[in-house]
Amino acid sequence: MEKQQSQKKRVRLVVLRSSVLLLLGLWMLTGQAQEIGRRASGALFGGWNLILVNADHPVPDGFTVELEEIGGGQRVDTRIADALENMLQDARSEGLDPVVCSSYRTQSYQAGLYERKIGQYMDKGYTRASAAAAAARWVAPPGTSEHQLGLAVDIVAGSFQVLDSRQEKTAEQQWLMEHCWEYGFILRYPSDKSDITGIAYEPWHYRYVGEKAAREMTEQGLCLEEYLER
Repeated sequence: MEKQQSQKKRVRLVVLRSSVLLLLGLWMLTGQAQEIGRRASGALFGGWNLILVNADHPVPDGFTVELEEIGGGQRVDTRIADALENMLQDARSEGLDPVVCSSYRTQSYQAGLYERKIGQYMDKGYTRASAAAAAARWVAPPGTSEHQLGLAVDIVAGSFQVLDSRQEKTAEQQWLMEHCWEYGFILRYPSDKSDITGIAYEPWHYRYVGEKAAREMTEQGLCLEEYLER
């Protein structure tokens, strides 16, 4: 009788221990899932304005954004519209002519841009695979472009609406590079950070990150990836 009771007690202890371990495992998995979700939404990075999108961090599933028209058929996240307009107006008050040539993009539009760039490389004799890799240095594959967030804009000089390195020589870009941080924007893909961002130098692509982050990144010479990894 005592032996049977002892065996039953051991069985109950084994069951209890297993249940505890199972619950602990489920709790850890739930915590990990929540952390991944928060990271995807930008919460761990300080909020919506610091959400990271690049080749390793695609646009989160189910991402949505409320857009606002800013003229010229362009749209941005409504939360950055005023800051962008203030920056452009202040530049214009200096006699400059900044033009937003690209802003929010849909998944399908980004896919079209990417495929077009791939085609350009394939016309030069690249294989599909090598063309895709080369294209990704200039045009983000769909799902990995900041333009899909509504937080990024391409700005060019009205007198020189060409997206190449010569854009940096325009008075408009010189002014924007110096002052954009005051309005919460950064030059997202500087020439000395391509190995980190994965994107070639784009002296026209500005990203809203908020005034505090923009100031700190500018003062410390950091790109967004570096800032978020501190």
